Amino acid sequence: MVDRIARAPADGGGSLGTVFGGAQAGVGGARQSLNGITVERLTGAPLKARLGDLAQLRIAVFRTFPYLYEGTPEYEARYLKTYAASPDSAIVAAFDGDRLVGAATGLPLEHEPAYVRDPVEKYGLDVGRVFYFGESVLLPEYRGRGIGVAFFEQREAHARALGRFRTILFCAVDRPAGHPRRPEGYQPLDDFWRRRGYHPVPGLACAFSWRDLDESEESPKRMLFWRKDIA
Repeated sequence: MVDRIARAPADGGGSLGTVFGGAQAGVGGARQSLNGITVERLTGAPLKARLGDLAQLRIAVFRTFPYLYEGTPEYEARYLKTYAASPDSAIVAAFDGDRLVGAATGLPLEHEPAYVRDPVEKYGLDVGRVFYFGESVLLPEYRGRGIGVAFFEQREAHARALGRFRTILFCAVDRPAGHPRRPEGYQPLDDFWRRRGYHPVPGLACAFSWRDLDESEESPKRMLFWRKDIA
């Protein structure tokens, strides 16, 4: 799931804080300032300290089209534990003061679950040489400040610094053009991704399962991969 914009709930979502612990946040890597917003790359303990905040953003952001995600703390705990467990994962976090207003994630593809790894391996790519971008989420009032571009640049810098990756992949949900919840005038982010140097990978897809807003239980959603070679 990547690059959607929405407003997070105002309350702290205490159940998510309980799921992910209550550690104080810190800084794990590169920092830059963009029009009053601090963008920092977090790894290790600082990353883990912000997973609860990231979960709240994901639940709010992915309610909107095209993801239509009916998020729960339980699903978030299951999904985000992958980032907590990977020693080479990173969150590029955007802060207004101490408030997390946006975040983008990445980790080695080999640390992702098999339902993400296996299609890539069958396609013929060396999974050990692929870095995978997860979500990129930003509150609407912070758009237009270059933060989305910084999310990509800092994750790419992290992948390069690790020194063993040749390719970056991410995937996005494939919804039909006639989907009943597609907003009038909706524009996908394809052009933005292409400007960052990414292109869709013909024939490469996987499936993520989550519960849509109008579903009573989780169902698989087709996800299409995008690629950029960095070596």
